[in-house]
Formats: sequence, C-alpha cells, structure tokens
Amino acid sequence: MNEILQSFVAATALVSQADARLIHIILLSLQVSGAAVALAALIGMPVGAVLAIGRFPGRESLIVVANAFMGLPAVVVGLIVYLLLSRSGPLGVLGLLFTPTAMIIAQTLLITPLMAALTRQIVEDAWCEYAEQLRSLGAGWVDSAATLLWDTRFSLVTIVLAGFGRAVAEVGTVMIVGGNIDGVTRVMTTAIALETTRGDLPLALALGVILVALVLVLNAATYWIREAAQRRYG
Repeated sequence: MNEILQSFVAATALVSQADARLIHIILLSLQVSGAAVALAALIGMPVGAVLAIGRFPGRESLIVVANAFMGLPAVVVGLIVYLLLSRSGPLGVLGLLFTPTAMIIAQTLLITPLMAALTRQIVEDAWCEYAEQLRSLGAGWVDSAATLLWDTRFSLVTIVLAGFGRAVAEVGTVMIVGGNIDGVTRVMTTAIALETTRGDLPLALALGVILVALVLVLNAATYWIREAAQRRYG
C-alpha cells in the first residue's frame, strides 16, 4: 500500500514539474493522433456525405463495409500496415516502418471508417429534411454534400472528437508499426504498457492520469458542442 501511495506522489511530482520525458511522450501522442484525425476527416467525411446523398450501384455494400470496419480490431490494422511497410512489403522502399509517419498511417486507416459511417448517418438525416429544397435550387451532388456538411458542422465536430479519443487511446496498432522506440515512437498508451511491465509505476500513473483527463475533456467538449448546437438550432 505504501508503495502505491509513493508511486502516486512521484507521479504527481512528474506532472507538476513538467518532466521532459513525460512532456515529449504527450506531445508525440497529440501530434500523431491529431494528424491521423485530420487525414481521416478529410477522407472519411466527404466519403460519408457521398454515401448519404448518392444513389449508385454498390452503395449499400459500401455502407455495410464502412459500418463493419468501425469495429475493425486495431491489431489487424497494425498488421496490415506492418506488412505494407516492412522491407519485403510493397511500400518497404519508403522506409516508414517504426516511424511516427507509420503510426499516423495506421491510425488514419483505423478511424477513417468511423468518420465515414457516422458522417453518412448525420448527413443522410439532414438530406431527408432538405433534399427537396436543394433539388429545387438545382444543387448537384457536390454542392448538396458541401452544403449539408457545413449545415451539420457541429455534429461533425463531435465525430472528430470521438475519432481523436479513439486514436489517442489506441495501443495495439501503434505498438506494431511504431515499435515503441524511446524518444521516437513512444506514445502515452505504449509507454503506459511498457513502464507498467518494467515496474516504473510513477511514469505509468502520470501518463494514465493525463490520458484519462484528456478523454474526459474530449467527452465534455463533445457534450458542450452538442448542447450548444441544440440551443442554437433547436
């Protein structure tokens, strides 16, 4: 019991003193997950809008795939990216394996289906409400999709926050493609896993507290944005 208490005290000291190693791990985590979410949003949201508005052969199959891939195991994504980026893989010549770039690629693949599937549902609901109005104005697919994406922007922000929450809390994918290299690819989740097995509980606890606090802040922001949108638009 005393050992656990001492670990908590040491963890508090690491946070309060802004330990350099701790800060580096946190910043790398935010950079990797932030870049992955930005790329996933740029890809997934337009795809989701097209699936919501468009009527073309194979649309239903793509929707099923997007919904199914929302629950795709992270380690499977990590394995796929590892095979692609390994020396014997088709992209091995780029030398990206065990780099932050590989981690960004893996997280982007992991959360893009989430972005696409949730965006499709939100935009499709808006399309049912505004379809006739948009058609009467002569808006095509692109214009309609852009209009509805803008109109539902507050709801889409909550999707972005949800995607970031999943990305920053993910461990399996980044462990496989990043290698958990100290000072290079070690992020919060992989550091917690490693330091716990090593017995370095202060660092693991400090990172754990910050990770939980970050998730709570994201959830609070999601709730606030949703409430603000409801108050503004009824």
